[in-house]
Amino acid sequence: MIGADDVLLELAVAGAKGWVAGYPNALPQASVELYHAAVDGDLDTARPLYRQLHPLLRWDSRVEFVQAIKLSMDIAGRHGGPCRPPRMPLPPEQEAAVRAATEKAVAAGLA
Repeated sequence: MIGADDVLLELAVAGAKGWVAGYPNALPQASVELYHAAVDGDLDTARPLYRQLHPLLRWDSRVEFVQAIKLSMDIAGRHGGPCRPPRMPLPPEQEAAVRAATEKAVAAGLA
């Protein structure tokens, strides 16, 4: 099983048969397409998608992954909403990074 979003491609190519995922909540269509391409070994499809999504998928391996995913959901038009305590909102510089990467993905049609 793939347990972190930012190693999806590597582990799918290595033979993983499932994905416990966070970022598909924000970008479901692109995430599913990436997963299927990776599992099928279709690297011509998987690599460009992975490159586009990886700035966001990296957040899944950080302490602030819940806040990042929820913010991306809000930006993509899916209600993520605020986190419950004890999680705090993202600091401004992290929020700006997630916002920029999500807006880039949305503009590329990945939402």
